[in-house]
Amino acid sequence: MSETESLKKRISELESEVEKLRAGHEKSVVRQKITEMSSEVVDSNPYSRLMALKGMGIVDNYEEIRNHCVAIVGIGGVGSVTAEMLTRCGIGKLLLFDYDKVELANMNRLFFQPHQSGLSKVDAAEKTLSGINPDVCFECHNYNITTVDNFQHFMDRLHKGGMIEGKKVDLVLSCVDNFEARMAINTACNELRQNWIESGVSENAVSGHIQFVTPGESACFACAPPLIVATQTDEKTLKRDGVCAASLPTTMAVVAGLLVQNALKYLLKFGKVSDYVGYNALLDFFPTMSMKPNSDCTDSFCRGNQKYFAENVRTTQIEEEQVQKQEISTENEWGIELVSDSAGAVDSEDRHVTQGIVKAYTVEKSHEDTGNSVGDTSDVSLEELINQMKNV
Repeated sequence: MSETESLKKRISELESEVEKLRAGHEKSVVRQKITEMSSEVVDSNPYSRLMALKGMGIVDNYEEIRNHCVAIVGIGGVGSVTAEMLTRCGIGKLLLFDYDKVELANMNRLFFQPHQSGLSKVDAAEKTLSGINPDVCFECHNYNITTVDNFQHFMDRLHKGGMIEGKKVDLVLSCVDNFEARMAINTACNELRQNWIESGVSENAVSGHIQFVTPGESACFACAPPLIVATQTDEKTLKRDGVCAASLPTTMAVVAGLLVQNALKYLLKFGKVSDYVGYNALLDFFPTMSMKPNSDCTDSFCRGNQKYFAENVRTTQIEEEQVQKQEISTENEWGIELVSDSAGAVDSEDRHVTQGIVKAYTVEKSHEDTGNSVGDTSDVSLEELINQMKNV
């Protein structure tokens, strides 16, 4: 055996020993699963600082995070960081969906590491996240959800893959990077009447958004689709081969943070879940707004969900009106309400217009019947009003 071959053999043996030592070290530092979450701030309890939120009165039931299941679709720049945040928060179960592999080109993003190159993203994520928190149950699916067979399995896992097998997941988080996958998630969630939060980062890497979708109550992704979806244009024609969209770990981390924060608010029922939050990194601008569903939505399940929601809302409104009438009849015989006009008149159409958002058009007010109507009392004195009331 030549000296070179002997040296190569020795190097190979040393590398093998290093791998064994590394594997043994990683195994030794993995903590045991904890049986109970405590609000006492101690180093032995990794969730104690999170549980302190309970002691401060912000979250009354933080330990219930272990009873929730979330599905994350797309384990890329936003999805991987989202999965890590939820894992560190102590989520009970995560369903991870992606069909891509880790590449060195992904290293400008957070979470993944160079030695994971070539692994599927879901497998690489599970290995890393299991080391961070062994209490979390992971279910990984390495496939494209947009194919017919895979879509049916995807829907089945959303419907039956919850914390308890056979129950729905509590929330779906969309972290995909294409419209086809978003439409697939939208279709599945509309059919299952499943709440979900959509997220995205622009190709120029300096803006992003999240959008909370409640089927029937808020606009789904098909209600007001992007132009490329509305015109049924193949999005592959808009991308050049071999050219990767710009991406910044900072922008994706901000979007992931907004996504997880609102997911926690939804799951643990504290604060207010935002309907839509945008992010403009150039101006540090965060516009918010709400979008109502489109009655002419192309998704039939969305239209059905709208009718279902309207019926439930109407029933609730009738019950609330009956309660209000009872309160008015006992507290205010005439039902008169005094309103101060010291702050000046406010146009009702302008009350909910968010800064940074402009109206596409306005409806002109009708100028008919400009004369005083029966209910017009602008020129009537107080004494005359009292006399009118007595004659009723």
